[in-house]
Amino acid sequence: MTIKLITAAFIFNCALLAQTAAPERKDPFQPLQFLIGTWEAKSEGGSAGATTSGAYSFAQELRNHVIARHTTPESCKGPNDFDCGHDDIFYIYTEFAGGPLKAVYFDNEGHVIYYDVSTPNAGTAVFLSDSSRPGPQFRLSYELKGSTMYGEFGIRAPGQTEFKTYLRWSGGRKLAGKSA
Repeated sequence: MTIKLITAAFIFNCALLAQTAAPERKDPFQPLQFLIGTWEAKSEGGSAGATTSGAYSFAQELRNHVIARHTTPESCKGPNDFDCGHDDIFYIYTEFAGGPLKAVYFDNEGHVIYYDVSTPNAGTAVFLSDSSRPGPQFRLSYELKGSTMYGEFGIRAPGQTEFKTYLRWSGGRKLAGKSA
């Protein structure tokens, strides 16, 4: 008799738990959804002194645990010290559930940059490297205005207060190999 009561209580409690909705898990990447897709990129100047074009894409990967940016260069003309053979990869992630957004950048020149991520308003993302690390501080930003994505990469040398724009680019969303 006691076993039947315990079993009945267990089944009743399981039924109650099944009816209780699990709390909705917040998507940490929701503020960055405007980045998702493939974008044209045509440089607009900056201290790099290069004229470049190509495309880049942001996509959620690894079962939506990261956003990865991949670049596809098309053309590049720059000064002798500008690396037109540049390749990089960029990952946006959280270190733990509910944690802040972070990013890490790797390139074929051996650079590794860790960023904190902020979204000061809808359609804007700012990636800022840690100013306490040795060397310059870096800022990468994306802003969607209408149907055009604008990007900027800036560098602040140690002891300086302002970021100097190294490269700016913009372009529309590409759809199945065509510009939007």
